[in-house]
Amino acid sequence: MKTTLDLSDELLKRAKKQARKQGKPLRALVEEGLRLALRSAPARKRYVLPDRSVGSPKAESPLDALSWQDLRDQIYGGR
Repeated sequence: MKTTLDLSDELLKRAKKQARKQGKPLRALVEEGLRLALRSAPARKRYVLPDRSVGSPKAESPLDALSWQDLRDQIYGGR
């Protein structure tokens, strides 16, 4: 598959020189570098949100008995 890469002039110059030194095409050097970078990349652990629940999940919520006005007053502290 063909693709276009935007590399700095200095990096491209060094890569071409290295490819010539190793006797391989630039494409092979770029593929080798990508494989190496992808192989050594650490696997990201999935983030698990810690449980910060308060109280018992089966207990009745004390907020259920409050009206919208009462809830708003609780949240904003009368502001």
